[in-house]
Amino acid sequence: MTLSALPGEFRDAVFTMLGPAEGEAFLQSYAAPRSYGLRLNTLKVGLSTAAADKLAALFALRPVPWCETGFYYEERTRPGKQAYHAAGLYYIQEPSAMSAVELLDPRPGETVLDLAAAPGGKTTQIAAKMRGEGLLISNEIHPQRARILAENVERMGIRNTIVTQAAPPELSARFPLAFDRIMLDAPCSGEGMFRKDPDAIREWSPEAVELCAARQWDILQDAVAMLKPGGRLAYSTCTFNRRENEETIARLLESFPFLKLVAEKRIWPHVQEGEGHYVALLERELSGAAGSDGPGQAVSGSKRKGKDRGRAGKDAAAVRETAAAWQAFRDFAAEALPGLRVDGEPVLFGEALYLLPRSEGLALTPGMLSGLKIPRAGLQLGEARKGRFEPAHALAMAAAAGDAARVVTLDADAPSAAAYLHGDTLPVQDHLRGWCLVTVACGGDSFPLGWGKASGGQLKNHLPKGLRQPG
Repeated sequence: MTLSALPGEFRDAVFTMLGPAEGEAFLQSYAAPRSYGLRLNTLKVGLSTAAADKLAALFALRPVPWCETGFYYEERTRPGKQAYHAAGLYYIQEPSAMSAVELLDPRPGETVLDLAAAPGGKTTQIAAKMRGEGLLISNEIHPQRARILAENVERMGIRNTIVTQAAPPELSARFPLAFDRIMLDAPCSGEGMFRKDPDAIREWSPEAVELCAARQWDILQDAVAMLKPGGRLAYSTCTFNRRENEETIARLLESFPFLKLVAEKRIWPHVQEGEGHYVALLERELSGAAGSDGPGQAVSGSKRKGKDRGRAGKDAAAVRETAAAWQAFRDFAAEALPGLRVDGEPVLFGEALYLLPRSEGLALTPGMLSGLKIPRAGLQLGEARKGRFEPAHALAMAAAAGDAARVVTLDADAPSAAAYLHGDTLPVQDHLRGWCLVTVACGGDSFPLGWGKASGGQLKNHLPKGLRQPG
């Protein structure tokens, strides 16, 4: 990328912010090669395991200083093309972006919200830190991006996450003072994207910066309304100007005196290896009550008067249908996944059976979610169809090889792995009958890719069509 491609007003703003010498060093960083990163999924792969060692050697991994599970990789190794990526062993993520969740530091058992979550980098990082305990609501307002978010949550084998597709005011009306921690990776002017996305350069302008700052302010007010007393909010952007970063946080602190700034961190591409990121961590005082300080429009959640309680009692038919679907799942699991242990409330959406996650602070019910668009209502177990149960791909990804009664293990480099990911039928031993967990070998262990159903020496492929890879 040539420096002349950068908008003149952007370059002027950089010199004003950083001064001549550092401003020049910063601008010169845009001409350097970009960095590439991935984060190991510790829900599947431990850091000190043979599988982690194999991935490190395969992709020439180097540690990211601010994230224990983050690594730089060599572009030539193309980890996104590997079967291990389909198995959810890692998430490809820009290294600087890993800093925000590290600062937020979510804990197992908490109630957490990722308010602008697509495509899922921060959500999957939060979920790994929560270790399957507690409740994570991951929200994305745009339908296509919400679908991608749900797919990434599924691929990483996350059990305790609900994906919602809602505007922030919809959520703040339902969940006032509900969350121990909130991640807001705000829509921004994307100055940290210039090196890898020419469209970001073309779309930038001083007016766009102002529009982004106004949008960020609106979203932040809803985030504050949902933050528990004593809770923490991480606000981050992948842009550099102070208007969307320090000035926005200063306005927030002035408007909500019950918030305090705990930490503030910048990653600059001319100082550290990464595309750049800003994150501020704020904490709500224990005495701060919604609506007692700051603009009134920030506390729309106080208007909720039991709307989400109106469906507390299910009708008898729905109860029977859910119970029947749950029993069908239990019968299936006893035969095909005898080692699996799951936790949550079974809920039925049409024929699809989900496990609704919960935390100590928020026990969700289907009624509380009524009226919301929910691309993923927790862990999808499968579908109960006319007395039979068909397992969901999400169930395979959330399981471990040791949970299954029958496992078909493929070598990542073998034609059979590519054939399975393409959607092909595979030959198997004649004695295999029934649902099999298809896995890929890595470092002496194996990790699920999806389901197959064996009969007569053939394994029928049950990888969802939307996930199948070109031949």
